[in-house]
Amino acid sequence: MGQRIIFHIDVNSAYLSWEAVHRLQHGDPLDLRTVPSVVGGDPVTRHGIVLTKSIPAKKFNIQTGETIHTAIAKCPDLIVARPNYSLYMQCSKAFGDILREYSPLIEQYSIDEYFMDFSNMERLYNDPVEAAYKIKDQIKNELGFTVNIGISTNKILAKMASELKKPDKVHTIFPDEIAEKMWVLPIEELFMVGRATAKKLRSRGINTIGDLANYDPKLIKLFLMSHGMLVWNYANGIEGNPVRENRRPLIKGIGNSTTIAFDVEDRRTAHLVLLSLTETVAARLRQAGYCARLVSVSLRTNEFYNCSHQRKIFSAIDCTNAIHEIACELFDELWKGEPVRHLGVRVSELCQNNFYQLALFEKDYEKQRTVDRAVDSIRQRYGNGSVFRSSFLNSGVRFSTGGTMDDEEFPMMSNLL
Repeated sequence: MGQRIIFHIDVNSAYLSWEAVHRLQHGDPLDLRTVPSVVGGDPVTRHGIVLTKSIPAKKFNIQTGETIHTAIAKCPDLIVARPNYSLYMQCSKAFGDILREYSPLIEQYSIDEYFMDFSNMERLYNDPVEAAYKIKDQIKNELGFTVNIGISTNKILAKMASELKKPDKVHTIFPDEIAEKMWVLPIEELFMVGRATAKKLRSRGINTIGDLANYDPKLIKLFLMSHGMLVWNYANGIEGNPVRENRRPLIKGIGNSTTIAFDVEDRRTAHLVLLSLTETVAARLRQAGYCARLVSVSLRTNEFYNCSHQRKIFSAIDCTNAIHEIACELFDELWKGEPVRHLGVRVSELCQNNFYQLALFEKDYEKQRTVDRAVDSIRQRYGNGSVFRSSFLNSGVRFSTGGTMDDEEFPMMSNLL
């Protein structure tokens, strides 16, 4: 048996690339990747944050995570696209399906990243680098977006390799290349080294990944504890966890929230905002193939008072109306009549929706679930605004609000390595 060969495949500017390809396929002559553009927030109200940006947008110093308002201030001609998570899930699945043509052992790290175990493939592919170029080009030709592929003998080195020069590249960091390719990088480039950790390391003269790799691990452990040993190991390319097959994302919860453009001072409007949030949450829940046993609602007043409330459900649900009904009840129990500026809906304690068991005294939502599936199908084919509830007409509330994906929706690297 030869050495392990691990690929890390990462979509370049995923949300923006997927949005750009989708628009080009539907007749838009403008490629968002060629102009200053971002995905995130609401282009009309200018609320929300930048989730991803185009390469031309970087010239205006637009940063991921900053508000749409400040991004537009830096670049008045900036194009802002609303997040479309239904589209992103489709692209992610199509991306993963191509990878499974090359190896049976694929692990999804996040919506736009996969690990692939390419070990013992010598009989099919003599050179893993050539295979990586073939995969990269197939994704580009068939799906229209580009990826970076990192190749090494373990996950951490493969991930570090994929983060080298972008876009549309293949890189290797094998053990004998660590000093040349990885140790020369600033300490902030090492996975799991955030700003706080980097500040502590730099205060001790540890400025590069190589400095950390060659530092006394006992001293590292003294001031960074177990996390210090983790990053010291990563700096030396030490990591041995296997690629674990997961054919569906490991979703813990799905949530959606919005900062409202005006103060909500009546129950009806609040319930309507909750409905617009629930529409997105429930659609994503159904698309992922789950039902939920816990519904949570959060609110923030115009004086920045935050509170939340949740309820456990006996029978798991994925019906929009059922989730909305519970969300409204939770809001009514929380709300004391003060003006509201921010609302959120979240579902968790998820289970697969292979079967739907109805409790004796619960409502039968099966007809409404049939309607939900029909609406999902129409929106998927013709766009999110192709069908919406008449209650939103002339209400001042958008039929689909918010759209922030929770960090927990896809597995984090700390849980995988």
